[in-house]
Amino acid sequence: MSDTFHSSKPIYIQLVERIKKEIVRNDLKPGDKLPSVREMALQSGVNPNTVQRTYRELESEEIAESKRGQGTFVTENQVVLEEMRQKLKNEEIAQFVSSMYEMGYQKEEILTGLEEFLNEYNRGEKG
Repeated sequence: MSDTFHSSKPIYIQLVERIKKEIVRNDLKPGDKLPSVREMALQSGVNPNTVQRTYRELESEEIAESKRGQGTFVTENQVVLEEMRQKLKNEEIAQFVSSMYEMGYQKEEILTGLEEFLNEYNRGEKG
């Protein structure tokens, strides 16, 4: 099964973002082993070099650790993982707020709209 990628962003960055979201969702937990480069390349339908670059990027951000002869693992450093979680949240919020302001909405309209949306969304989850 290969993934669908957008041409607006390098594939390795999209893979990094996907893995980070899997960590935030707790699909990948601290200490979990990531698929081998070859496995991930086959699953994603990309070149192994792209996956290697993805893993190098995750390592440079200290989100993953490579253990010689064993593979690549999600870091167990809770500080790093919490910082990543907060950064992702802030990036999403910033994008949303920027878009709303570009459309001409004011702070109060955004807050009211978001509150109404979340109330309706939460009702739908419970129903």
